[in-house]
Amino acid sequence: MNLPPYSSFPNIADVTISLRQIIPTDIKDIIEISYYDAVQATTAEQAAEMQAKINKDYSDGNSIHWGIVENSTNKIVGTCGYYRGLDSGAGELGCVLLPRYRGQGYMSLAMTLAIEFGISQIGLNRIWAETSQDNRNAIKLLERLNFIKIADLADNHIEYELKQNA
Repeated sequence: MNLPPYSSFPNIADVTISLRQIIPTDIKDIIEISYYDAVQATTAEQAAEMQAKINKDYSDGNSIHWGIVENSTNKIVGTCGYYRGLDSGAGELGCVLLPRYRGQGYMSLAMTLAIEFGISQIGLNRIWAETSQDNRNAIKLLERLNFIKIADLADNHIEYELKQNA
């Protein structure tokens, strides 16, 4: 296992997007998709406070949270990362995209990069995700990425797990 924090924050890129650390100047652009403990930020101050908690979780070795950046514009379009379970060889993969960037393939690319990082760099042997049963787009994304439904959870949520050797 190679758990965070790392000597330098891992940036991952392909031709279309990059995953990089969220910086203070990004906060104003991600207020509407800033969450911590399932609570959504409504102000820049709340989003900054949430990001500080996320950064502390990273420093404590409990998570890694990237901004998803569109390479052609250098604009942040969403966030993704691992948020729980790293110390046990597992990681909950979560993601959120700004509404105006949905349906353009950014999240598929970001999740693919994050999955590869989780397996090859962190050494995860289990990757899972949770979503609402009503979130059809997230379900389609997870299934397209070879996740399978493994559990119905409380509050109308479902758990998916990445199929091994997929």
